[in-house]
Amino acid sequence: MIVEVQILPLLQGAKEATGLAVIIDVFRAFSLEAYMQDKGAKVIFPVQKIEDAFGLKKRYPEAILVGERNGIKVAGFDYGNSPSELIYQDLRDKIIIHTTSAGVQGLINAKKADEIVTGALVNAKATVSYIQQKNHRHVSIVPMGWNGERMSEEDNLCANYLLALLKGEDYPSLEEEIQALKQSEGKKFFDSTMPQFPQEDFALCTNVNYFQGVNKAIWKDNQYQMVWEKMS
Repeated sequence: MIVEVQILPLLQGAKEATGLAVIIDVFRAFSLEAYMQDKGAKVIFPVQKIEDAFGLKKRYPEAILVGERNGIKVAGFDYGNSPSELIYQDLRDKIIIHTTSAGVQGLINAKKADEIVTGALVNAKATVSYIQQKNHRHVSIVPMGWNGERMSEEDNLCANYLLALLKGEDYPSLEEEIQALKQSEGKKFFDSTMPQFPQEDFALCTNVNYFQGVNKAIWKDNQYQMVWEKMS
């Protein structure tokens, strides 16, 4: 039975998170991971540092490097952090090594949490269903914002939506708030001078409850890996 739910923002919030931690990154890390899981990825390894990614690549030379810094694809990586890049790729049985500026940083730093799942609009209801089935008395919701340093509207929206679902409340302004993102944090997806943020990514990241699964971080062999559990 859930006794307490807290919203703990940004990287500092991730470090403080206890119980079951929901690390939110709507634009784009954990939306992307849901799409990669759906495309049949064998395993996704989230790593904190770029050098960690290249190091793990030596262990798994067949792995695909995916990630960004400040929204821009890391030099030497196969893909950036863009769902619209990956949904057209055959990821069946592929090993993915993933590093980002916000979401993955929060996940790696949630060291006090008993369990970690990711948060995104694309699988919000499924994530809440999973949380409600667990016996954690405390839930920490962590909107990571921009680079884990600045609050962002889309992650705050997701946090508030998850909180409402956990309380069994309606969230009637959801679609209105999603549309408003086009004039705030989502504006970059409609700016032709910022090709690292394709317009299609906005729609893919705000495709609410498209997936019926939860994305869990499991510690195994001294490395986090993401496991996708389908919810009925």
